[in-house]
Parts: sequence; C-alpha cells; structure tokens
Amino acid sequence: MSQTITVQVKLLPTKEQASILSEMSQSYISTINTLVSEMVAEKKSTKKSSKHISVALPSAVKNQAIIDAKSVFKKAKKNKYKVIPVLKKPVCIWNNQNYSFDFTHISIPIMVNGKATKTPIRALFADKDNRHFDLLKHKLGTLRVTKKANKWIAQISVTIPTIQGTGVKVMGIDLGLKVPAVAVTDDEKVRFFSNGRQNKYVKRKFRSERKTLGKKKKLNAIRNSKDKEQRWMKDQDHKVSRAIIDFAKENKISVIRLEKLANIRQTARTSRK
Repeated sequence: MSQTITVQVKLLPTKEQASILSEMSQSYISTINTLVSEMVAEKKSTKKSSKHISVALPSAVKNQAIIDAKSVFKKAKKNKYKVIPVLKKPVCIWNNQNYSFDFTHISIPIMVNGKATKTPIRALFADKDNRHFDLLKHKLGTLRVTKKANKWIAQISVTIPTIQGTGVKVMGIDLGLKVPAVAVTDDEKVRFFSNGRQNKYVKRKFRSERKTLGKKKKLNAIRNSKDKEQRWMKDQDHKVSRAIIDFAKENKISVIRLEKLANIRQTARTSRK
C-alpha cells in the first residue's frame, strides 16, 4: 500500500529565471486551455504530439501539457460538457524524468534564448532533520512550479509506502466550506474539525455591522471591525490546526498531506450565502 504526498520547496530564481518561469507558466495554461477547447469542439481526445504545438516550451513540458489537457477533457466529457474548466492560475509542470536536485538547487529545462536548457534554480530545502530529503528518497512524480504571494514554489509529488513496518503513517486533510477540515488516516480513522455554519454566521455578522457603520461614515470603526474579524479568523485557524496536530500525534502520524481543493470555486459560487 502507498500514498502520494506533495513536498513543497521554496525557489529563489534570478530575475531572468523568474521572467522565464512566468512566461512558461502562462504558455503552459494557455496551451492546455486551447487543447481542451479544441477537444470539446470535436468531442474527442486530441492526437497531437509536442511537434504540433508551436509555443516556447521544452518538448517534455509540451507533452505534460497534452496529458493534463486530456485529463481536463475527460472530466468535461464525464459531466456531459456542462462545465468546461478553464485554467487561470499560471503553472508549469515537468515529469519525473526531466528534473533533478541537490541540497541547494533544482535543475529543470527552461527556455533560454529560444532553446530548452537544463538550468539549476536555487532552492531552499533546509529543514530540521532534513525531512524533505528523507521524503524525496521515495518514488518521485511530477514537479509543479507556481507562484504564491510573490514567492516561487516547487511542488514535488512523492509516492511513499504506508504498509506496516515502514514507520511512515500518513493522514490526509480535506478543506471545505460546510466542514472547514476533515482528517482521514491511512487506517481509515476520520475526524471533523470546526463548524462551517458558525464561521459563516460570524462573518455575515461582521459584514452587516460594517454595512451599518458605512452608512454612518464611521471609518475608524469599520477598520476596527475588519481587524477584529481577522483576529477572530486567525484564532479559529489556530484552533483547527492545533486540533489537527493533536489528532495526528494521537494516531502516530508521520506525514500530513493537504488535499487539493476540488471544485471550491464552483461550490462557493453556488452557495446561498
């Protein structure tokens, strides 16, 4: 038995490298969206290969874009084309045969002067007891590079064994709206955390309060209300995270995996509140 987790590593690209990564990330999602649009129009999966895609991306990245586009198309086909996903967040993905790393850099093929060149990008692997490197000794999957809050992040997919005797127990965390967090261990123990309805009620209360203050033009009171709401939200997050860690300790969990937020935008959009 095995389980896939994601190891996040902070990247420190040069200005030139950051510019190249930005362009490649935009080209990557644009390529996927174009391919999906073509497949939806033809109602069948594409037979294109990297040589049919004329964008400034390495061949390996083009092939990964085709794989991702086919995956998106399958989802659209499954729901009978009622929802056609359109990617917006810039990202770029390499398969496990096209990147390497050491203690200070991750090397990936990027476009330099019009040519795909394997280039080392500075990375911060340092953590106590080298836990990142211990995890990266297992089977590696794709490398996903994205930008979060003006910081470049490399997300490496790792498949680790969870059978008895490996000493590695994994717990997955799903985040949502009605239930802020759900934890599931690899031996199928489940725990729900916090109350989504209560959270939404408190947020509505703060918004209503600020609306009333806005009519009275009490700007300082509005700012104080926003600060108070942020402190309350931070306190709730802290309590949930603390409860998750305590639950993990109780079950002797070694690795906590944060799941992808599936359809979170669609859920939020159709929510009554």
